[in-house]
Amino acid sequence: MKRFHVHLSVPAIDESVRFYSAMFGAEPSVRKDDYAKWLLDDPAVNFAISARGATHGVNHLGLQVESDEQLQALRTQAEAADMAVLTEDGASCCYARSDKHWITDPAGVAWESFHSLGDIPVFGEDTDPAAKVESAGASVCCPPQGEAPKPADEASRGCCG
Repeated sequence: MKRFHVHLSVPAIDESVRFYSAMFGAEPSVRKDDYAKWLLDDPAVNFAISARGATHGVNHLGLQVESDEQLQALRTQAEAADMAVLTEDGASCCYARSDKHWITDPAGVAWESFHSLGDIPVFGEDTDPAAKVESAGASVCCPPQGEAPKPADEASRGCCG
């Protein structure tokens, strides 16, 4: 099964957790001081919010898959459509370790395809929410910004390149 993924940046985590818990009729499956995630079956969505200083609104969209084979199939589809793909194996991001890849749609929205490998105790490799990945111009543990991701051999490695 594939699960649609939505990640929003929010100004106030507690207020947003109350709102989305009421809207979904469920408490988050993961709750941290700066992050919450609901893994819903109806609709099948991985809905995440974070308060880490990013512009408020849609942070990125994506597809969560259950196997390496499904992840590779999504990568193959993107490459067949001549999309630039940024691959991150074993990325530490959003309190989880995942294999993932990023593409950017024509409107500039970042899309993440990922297979979660397990939980980790920090948001990402960073412990400072203000940490930056200078080569990509993005906060650690977030999607590439502004332009389509570069192929993995041209981009810096680490969470969200």
